[in-house]
Amino acid sequence: MTKKLFLSWKGLIMAFEIIATGKAVPPNRVSNDDLAKRIDTNDEWIRSHSGIGARHIAEETTACSDLALEAARQALAMGAEKAGETPEAFVQSLDLIVLGTVTPDYYGLPATACVVQDKIGARNAAALDLNAGCSGFIYGLELATGFLGLNPSRKRALVIGSDVLTRVTNWNDRSTCVLFGDGAGAVLLEQTSAPSKGPGKRGLLRSTLGADGSGMESIIVRRGGSRSPFKTGETVESHPAIEMDGRAVYNFAVKAVTATIEKLLAEEGISVDQVDRIVPHQANARIVQAAAKRLGIPEEKFFLNIEEYANTSAASIPIALDELNRGGKIKKGDLIMTIGFGSGLTFGGNLIVW
Repeated sequence: MTKKLFLSWKGLIMAFEIIATGKAVPPNRVSNDDLAKRIDTNDEWIRSHSGIGARHIAEETTACSDLALEAARQALAMGAEKAGETPEAFVQSLDLIVLGTVTPDYYGLPATACVVQDKIGARNAAALDLNAGCSGFIYGLELATGFLGLNPSRKRALVIGSDVLTRVTNWNDRSTCVLFGDGAGAVLLEQTSAPSKGPGKRGLLRSTLGADGSGMESIIVRRGGSRSPFKTGETVESHPAIEMDGRAVYNFAVKAVTATIEKLLAEEGISVDQVDRIVPHQANARIVQAAAKRLGIPEEKFFLNIEEYANTSAASIPIALDELNRGGKIKKGDLIMTIGFGSGLTFGGNLIVW
């Protein structure tokens, strides 16, 4: 699915701009050397296969909503300061909270987004969870834009990616357990009077979303859902954990990244030279390197922080955006491309004028 994003109200073309960002990562940093003390692996092997040097692991008492809440509060504080509003008034202006996650606080219900909505006091906001795997933020940004665009009175949406993947990690499987970390990232999306097309265009310009359900078993947690529920009296030897066909995921991801980049560029009618930054899902540095080589794009154009955080699923792109934003590495007017892929299998991308 591809959509050119703009909306006309009384002849005005409205833009949907990211006005603030936030992130949260647990303080418990586990390096590859730390991990090698627990499982049969080493720093060289992990780095050469993934580009990962460390990951942050949440305490047992920390849930998905706790990380999401911290990221949300950071984004809200930045947004309120920029808008010249009090934090209390600003949070009441939220119309929607979308939370992308595959590790919600509770099984099925309630939505973790509702937990966050209550804790920040956003009484006027609708709230929902979105499960698109590691593409959750890409999908969430598109969903929030559509929601705001349906009504000119809707102004702001909070889009969060938050995951605690180490809770569904098999620590006896060294091929997967080294890949995952915990974290959350958030952005504030605002409908503004800036143009979304033509000279001086701003905000989210275009999105492309896709899925290939035939690859559903390439990344899967088999137990605990309605397909394979736990039964009364059943003895469970281990908790539900991610199973992954690494080769299949790698092949899918490289194709998805290259195809999504090509599609966004072609449909927007631009060259990759006009893109200031490409922010991919931080799953494996080798995937990005392979895609860059296929397309002839300098690796420096891709922003990678996987060495520090590993794969944080739906949180990886908004964490990266917050690091770029707060670090002054992107500025107003920069053209940013985000690229995601993950379980489902899902994929997609956004073009954003910062």
